[in-house]
Amino acid sequence: MGTGMNRAYQYGFCLLGLSWAGSVFSHELAPVEVTGAMAPLPVSASQGHVTGDELQVRPLLRAGEIMEAVPGMIATQHSGNGKANQYFFRGFNLDHGTDFRTEVNGMPVNLPSHGHGQGYTDVNFLIPEVIDTVEYRKGPYYASVGDFSSAGSVDISTRRSFSRQHVKVTGGEHDYYRGLVYGGKRSGDHKLVYAVEGQTFNGPWRDINEDVEKVNVLLGHEWHQGESHYATTLMVYDNKWNSADQIANRAVRSGQISRLGSLDEDAGGESHRYSLSFQWDKPGQRGSVYAIDYGLNLWSNFTYFLDDPVNGDEFEQIDDRAVVGGDVEYDYQWLTAFAPLTLHWGLEWRHDQIRDVGLFKSADRNRLGVVRRDRVAQTSAALFGSVVYPFAEKWRATLGMRYDHYYFDVRDRAGVNVNGFDLSANGGNAHDGITSPKFSLAWLPNEKAEYYLSAGYSFHSNDARGTTIEIDPVAGTPVDQVDPLVRSRGEELGARFYPNDQWQVTLAAWQLRLASELLFVGDAGNTEANRRSLRRGAEMNVVYRPTRSWEFDVELATTRARFQGDEPGEGRFIEGAPDRVMAFGAHYRGQRWFAGYRLRHFGPPPLDSFSDQESSSTTIQNIKLGMQWPRWEVALEVLNLADVEHNDIDYFYASRLAGEPAGGVEDRHFHPILPRTWRLSVEHQF
Repeated sequence: MGTGMNRAYQYGFCLLGLSWAGSVFSHELAPVEVTGAMAPLPVSASQGHVTGDELQVRPLLRAGEIMEAVPGMIATQHSGNGKANQYFFRGFNLDHGTDFRTEVNGMPVNLPSHGHGQGYTDVNFLIPEVIDTVEYRKGPYYASVGDFSSAGSVDISTRRSFSRQHVKVTGGEHDYYRGLVYGGKRSGDHKLVYAVEGQTFNGPWRDINEDVEKVNVLLGHEWHQGESHYATTLMVYDNKWNSADQIANRAVRSGQISRLGSLDEDAGGESHRYSLSFQWDKPGQRGSVYAIDYGLNLWSNFTYFLDDPVNGDEFEQIDDRAVVGGDVEYDYQWLTAFAPLTLHWGLEWRHDQIRDVGLFKSADRNRLGVVRRDRVAQTSAALFGSVVYPFAEKWRATLGMRYDHYYFDVRDRAGVNVNGFDLSANGGNAHDGITSPKFSLAWLPNEKAEYYLSAGYSFHSNDARGTTIEIDPVAGTPVDQVDPLVRSRGEELGARFYPNDQWQVTLAAWQLRLASELLFVGDAGNTEANRRSLRRGAEMNVVYRPTRSWEFDVELATTRARFQGDEPGEGRFIEGAPDRVMAFGAHYRGQRWFAGYRLRHFGPPPLDSFSDQESSSTTIQNIKLGMQWPRWEVALEVLNLADVEHNDIDYFYASRLAGEPAGGVEDRHFHPILPRTWRLSVEHQF
């Protein structure tokens, strides 16, 4: 599902409205400039899209699994159902999004210099029923995307119209309840859409109730003026929850807690995201502007009593910011004396005013003292462009270039912290720029095959606090500042095949180099520098549609991820990088019945740089069965169908339980997947 491009994308020459008659190459033809809207031309085999209608047949455990519409993506969770998901993709443990860029309705989702992790990507504000398309790009080959896009990127769009009004209620095990009202109205050239969602969930945990209180609101208005389209979208998200964080394996083995138990019952969080966006699409030009208000308070405890044997190691992370920005893109076409050329170029700007970002020691969700606290202003601007040159009847080359510039301003708010260190020296400012060339070669020998050679540079920004840091807030020792922008370089050889209308096959072999995996560690308030790295992989995606009602898809991806260069006492394995991802889906939609089945498998990722400690593989099956009538729909989802006791995620590090030695014990820590659970939905249209 979703691996094949829209057939309208396949032959860019037709999309450009150009004829390959011999007169095109005549030297007697004067250059002519033509402007107008056009569909984007693919620059790699591993880009595609999934429609919202396809997503409706998929069983979903959580909103974050929308991201699994990207072939090879795994979205898990190691905490409560309000924290951003943990993402795995192309040999990356992306944490919460560091090297995968996400946008919704033209708005960036990744949050730089975030209180919990660089590029923090929380998609809990998405409502699956109102998603229109999920367009994905793998690799760093696209001039229009910059920061956080080394592994890939995704653009998610919401629906612009509904023909009816919908009321949907869902109930399930572990006190899962969800209510949703959505729909729209059309009047002349104007369309209005709305959606209001409320969700609660306690979970299967033995020691806590998650007590999720999630509210989502979406209001959208689209209108037309001639050939121009305009849309504005208001989105409101608010959530509170308790967390069942990862737990120490030895605590389960000893019987201290159950597999569904907790070692700190105070973990949890609260978050909000309010946004307003405006988009336009007119002949030869499209763009967007947006404003976002965001906040997060997150309480966690991963080491229990290792650092503080009296109060425990609970800590609070905060992030409070406003984000404004926008972009504008232009398309131009020329019928030249040699060949038709297409130029796509644009500008992008973003400013994050982070009013408060910090790390605190806490107990029972009460602050005991500040570890680090700052005010950050971060501004970025980019200029990008690409030229499509069809130099032969079945060949085209795409040459792209992008320049990004960043400015960071950090002001310490802590002064002397809880450890007795004066952190005022950690303030300051920094700036950096980076140029990212891109190249793609496409050969389309016939209507049944496409071949691509793609290459490009990209980057991810580092946390602004790491660019000005002077003193480690935990140890009080001098530390080195990190590079503001970290370069990546990727190459890919791929192909798409369409043997007939029933089959779509995508193949890709790729590699990606990172100059350094420098990161600011929000959990500790300091910086961590890793070596340069190399990832290589191969992917195959197959879609088979034997009838109009049935669809089957298979996703296979294997990756080898290694650090480059020797470091004393360290191996070359990249922690948390799974070496394989496999998925299988079967979907049916008839006149009355519909059904969806998904199997996903990933792992086993190494848990240390020598791979002496290795996570087990995780396999989970979900199923959805439903019936529909003209005005009613009933659906049953069974999640973790086989009721396997696998883990969403594993870590290996030292922690200390009450009564253990002061130095702690190195152990595996894990977050279990939910046991088998069912959810029943009833929907009415009017």
